[in-house]
Amino acid sequence: MIKITLPDGSQRQFPGPVTVAEVAASIGSGLAKAALAGKVNGQLVDTSHAIAQDATLAIVTGKDADGLDLIRHSTAHLLAYAVKELFPDAQVTIGPVIDNGFYYDFSYSRPFTPDDLQMIEKRMTELSNKDEPVTRRVLPRDEAVSYFKSLGEHYKAEIIASIPAAEDVSLYREGAFEDLCRGPHVPSTGKLKHFKLMKVAGAYWRGDSKNEMLQRIYGTAWASKEDLQLYLTMLEEAEKRDHRRLGRELDLFHIDDHAPGLVFWHPKGWTVWQAVEQYMRQIYRDHGYLEVKGPQIIDKTLWEKTGHWDKYRENMFTTESEKRDYALKPMNCPGHILIFKQGIKSYRDLPLRYGEFGQCHRNEPSGGLHGIMRVRGFTQDDGHIFCTEDQILPECDTFTKVLKQVYAHFGFSDILYKVSTRPTARIGSDDLWEKAEAALMDSLRAAGADFVISPGGGAFYGPKIEYTLKDALGREWQCGTIQVDFNLSERLDAEYVAEDGSRQRPVILHRAIVGSLERFIGILIEQHAGALPAWLAPVQVSVLNISDGQAEYAQKVADLLKNQGFRVDLDLRNEKITYKIREHSLQKPPFILVVGEKEKADGAVAVRARGNQDLGVMPLSAFSQRLSDDIAHKR
Repeated sequence: MIKITLPDGSQRQFPGPVTVAEVAASIGSGLAKAALAGKVNGQLVDTSHAIAQDATLAIVTGKDADGLDLIRHSTAHLLAYAVKELFPDAQVTIGPVIDNGFYYDFSYSRPFTPDDLQMIEKRMTELSNKDEPVTRRVLPRDEAVSYFKSLGEHYKAEIIASIPAAEDVSLYREGAFEDLCRGPHVPSTGKLKHFKLMKVAGAYWRGDSKNEMLQRIYGTAWASKEDLQLYLTMLEEAEKRDHRRLGRELDLFHIDDHAPGLVFWHPKGWTVWQAVEQYMRQIYRDHGYLEVKGPQIIDKTLWEKTGHWDKYRENMFTTESEKRDYALKPMNCPGHILIFKQGIKSYRDLPLRYGEFGQCHRNEPSGGLHGIMRVRGFTQDDGHIFCTEDQILPECDTFTKVLKQVYAHFGFSDILYKVSTRPTARIGSDDLWEKAEAALMDSLRAAGADFVISPGGGAFYGPKIEYTLKDALGREWQCGTIQVDFNLSERLDAEYVAEDGSRQRPVILHRAIVGSLERFIGILIEQHAGALPAWLAPVQVSVLNISDGQAEYAQKVADLLKNQGFRVDLDLRNEKITYKIREHSLQKPPFILVVGEKEKADGAVAVRARGNQDLGVMPLSAFSQRLSDDIAHKR
């Protein structure tokens, strides 16, 4: 008898080898119909997999993360099947799962068009409706190479030829289409119902620009119609919130081909920048940071000491002067250590906190650039805390609490916390790692934050916490971090005089809250759909007159508000008031003030809040107080 143990601890016995599908059927017809795969002793397998000895088994359905990945990977194969039926001369290459979907790369004689995508998607639906079984077979490597060559699939043959000769390879067939894959897959094409092809892009074979440019078809797939529709709706909303589009419409910034990956900030955008920077500068001051400023260009010998010249040089912008090699700094840490080393430091000076709005440059590939989210030149709210081992916990504790407050002020309340622990290759004693990891976890517990652990995810020089924001659309953005570093003070010979008079290496805490200001402002724009809260908005109040008779009063209102420190836009144009209101509303100021004869006579203003809310007529002083309160409380 074979004993199968299920996730709830219950057991089922079978007289001989039994497939995953048969076990599911023995539990119930509903589960049998929903089953996509199984997890046997923790390993994902097809439903046709035969279990020949006692084992644990979990039935995988579309409700599971593994099941969703199976659906997406199998849908990638369904895409390739449809392409081969419609375009027999196309060659298939690879088709992996990615976030929220999949893609498949093809070699074909002409570019695929939007009409082609519609036709392919229709054919995929037809193949799904046929509900053809998906079956697996295994071939020796060389036999598989010959098989795919005979089909004219030279890319696939090349992939298989790179596998060690002694290994067998698995193939999956659905109808007339067979593809190389380690699997597992859904049991039949009928399990794939909810998908959509999204776009076509170029991709080099094996990611090498020297190779042929292939065509990459992207798609998304979900377990239910509702999930698919929810995702497509989210994409529509994301498109409306796209910071690149809003950056143009709100006249915040632009990216120019004369400086790829670098940002040209317009007056309104630079106002937002300054609001973020000055707020973070106040955070520095309030929590004991000393602001510093390091040079942009540093001799390569420093980067050789830190290891960047050997391991990161291709991502650094370099230059030469008087036969000396230099690099634009890709990060601020070495500069802060050089500042720390000026003069003798005592244990009484620790913790010593340096902060810098440091501009960095990294030679990112052009294909990876994305608006102001991914750039080559960026500014970090960078900070480094030089401390003793015993100070790690209180410093991390304070940092997490401050970070939560900062994110709340920017409109983010949903934060994910991850602690990355010691990797196999590391420096420092186990005792030191245990102390550092415990400090990071205890700091999160003290802040009331639930967290997950990423075993082995730390850097070789120390563990870290990653702070990830969830935005209004449920998207995740990793922004903040605090990293414990046992290495860099050793490499750059930083030390302090301990209480007993000995020379000791400080522990360095690398920390950032918003990270890259460019990227964070892009996230803010998308989070708020361009309608930034009053304390961040580039224009906080638009003042509009109804006719020329109120021009002088409107000017007085605008001047009074400006003198109180508010950011004001005055519109005295001889246009219909409805036109002016509509035009200014598109620029998303928090408030629009309209003044006519009645308001002029009463010394008042008619207030419209963003979202077409009519707040009625009020004294200017009352409005000023309301706006002051909104700004002060970061509403």
